[in-house]
Amino acid sequence: MEDYMDQSSGGDTDGSDSEVEEYVDKSYEELQSGKHKVRLSDETFTCPYCRNKKKRDYQYKDLLQHATMVGKSDSQKRNPKDKANHLALVKFLQKDISGNSNSGPSKPKEETDNLADHDGDELFVWPWKGIVVNLPTELKDGRYVGKSGSNMRDHLTARGFNPTRVHPLWNYRGHSGSAVVEFNKGWDGFKNAMSFEKAYEADHRGKRDWKVNDDPKSDIYGWVARADDYKALNIIGEHLRKIGDLRTVSDIMAEEERKANTLVSTLTREVEVKKRTFEEMETLYVETENSLSKVIEEKDLLHQSYNDELKKIQASAHDHFKKIFNDHEKIKLQLENQKKELELRGNELEKREVVNENERKKLTEEIEENAVKNSLLQMASDEQRKADESVMKLAEDQKREKEELHKKIINLEKQLDAKQAVELEIERLKGQLNVMKHIGDVDLEVLKEVEEIHKNLRDKEEELEHIQSLNQTLVVQERKRNDELQDARKELIEGLKELPKSAHIGVKRMGELENKPFLDAMKRKYGDMDAEDRASEMCSLWEEYLRDPNWHPFKVITVDEQSQRLIDESDDKLKSLKRDLGEDVYKAVTTALTEINDYNPSGSYITTELWNFAQGRKALLQEGASYLLDLWDSAQKRRRIM
Repeated sequence: MEDYMDQSSGGDTDGSDSEVEEYVDKSYEELQSGKHKVRLSDETFTCPYCRNKKKRDYQYKDLLQHATMVGKSDSQKRNPKDKANHLALVKFLQKDISGNSNSGPSKPKEETDNLADHDGDELFVWPWKGIVVNLPTELKDGRYVGKSGSNMRDHLTARGFNPTRVHPLWNYRGHSGSAVVEFNKGWDGFKNAMSFEKAYEADHRGKRDWKVNDDPKSDIYGWVARADDYKALNIIGEHLRKIGDLRTVSDIMAEEERKANTLVSTLTREVEVKKRTFEEMETLYVETENSLSKVIEEKDLLHQSYNDELKKIQASAHDHFKKIFNDHEKIKLQLENQKKELELRGNELEKREVVNENERKKLTEEIEENAVKNSLLQMASDEQRKADESVMKLAEDQKREKEELHKKIINLEKQLDAKQAVELEIERLKGQLNVMKHIGDVDLEVLKEVEEIHKNLRDKEEELEHIQSLNQTLVVQERKRNDELQDARKELIEGLKELPKSAHIGVKRMGELENKPFLDAMKRKYGDMDAEDRASEMCSLWEEYLRDPNWHPFKVITVDEQSQRLIDESDDKLKSLKRDLGEDVYKAVTTALTEINDYNPSGSYITTELWNFAQGRKALLQEGASYLLDLWDSAQKRRRIM
């Protein structure tokens, strides 16, 4: 106490120190009430006043050092409120965090002992207040002056009572020689208040000593404010009635219990809501998994059915092709036999010698008719040869087209082969029909053969129409399955948006500008002080450039008779960006430009895509489904472990 009396007097603190002290007290109370979160876990902490900084997690000693440096900084850039907040954080870490254990909110033994010393119905001024009287004052310029409340607070803090504030009481004559000591609202504040009272009582300077002896006193007296102090008709009672009220310890304990119960109820409801949300997500996941399984199963069945149908069409085409060559060989042999017979008859007619002129004319006419028939047979043979060559050429073309289509479109290969086979059969039948027309009316057997060819031609045309209809049906089914797979892909993308991004499969925002290269460039250029703000501003500016439809820094070149669109490196904006901020920022901007041009060139806005981050490419639907199944297996294993 003598140390306190030896300090220099000079009235209250100036306006600036008082303002900082008020901010410190207010911020400290907010930290104690839990308004700002400081502890993240048993070993990690965070600064609630530096949320925009990159470093968020601190060890206890690191956070204490950070708060001390900011609170005691002499920089003009720090406003008083920011410094006061960090000073309050230092106070909170030293008094409320460093001594806390992980056992929960149970009251320490000293606090229980303090409560046991008092009747639960005794009325105290709450928040806890102490009273100090007989403070030294002196008369200056007609008014009494005394030391500031901060000096008294530092003195009490040094003795271990940890007051939050000391408020000297002034009247029209100046300093009254009395002050109200404020402690925090918690049980540690009650413990400090009772320790404060017991210390003064032990020195015989408590409330009873002040009231009993009416002799002049030179020492400072102190005690905890109770109901009689609150109701007193003096400057102390008037001040206490303004800043507090009367509460019993039992009432305060009951209120804390009620708040704790309310908090437990609130947390219980939140847990139930979280649990229901998780169950709904789990149900949605199961439904999505079942839907994907059904789609995959239907696709496998369709693929198997399609392969069986293609095998049947291939076998049918092979049989038709073989039948065509057999029929051509038979017709060729028949024509050759007829030609030999006509040549024999012509030779016999030439050997006959007729004397009669009429028979000679008749013989001449018959020879001419035989010549005409030979000519017709020759023409028919030529047509048959041309038809054979056309058939062979069509067969070679069919084989070549079949090999090319097998490499390009495996699902439509067999249908096209069947269609070409039928068309070849129709061409052959038309060739036979032309042959028969050139032969003319030779005999009844040839006419029957012509009718049979007409009938076969109609059958082949009907078969061609059937194959074309089947091909169209398969194409429609394939398109429908593709639409279903696209819908499944969209559902998979929407589902993966809600899950954390993995190192392998996830959802990528195509055209989104990466912020890290800008931050690195700003740090290199301006240091760590304003790097984040400058990087954010520069990144926002270039995002506006990317969305500008009038800016299109691309050029078109032709490679192997194909046009390609590439980034125009001579663009003024890109050249300036690369020169000012470096290669990494330039690469980030050109990558975003390329993605926008590839995935949404007309809209110039960000789209989402299922992405394989390990290989840097668009992920297959099968890869996304496998990833979902792996997540499901992991979730099931965790549930079995729990």
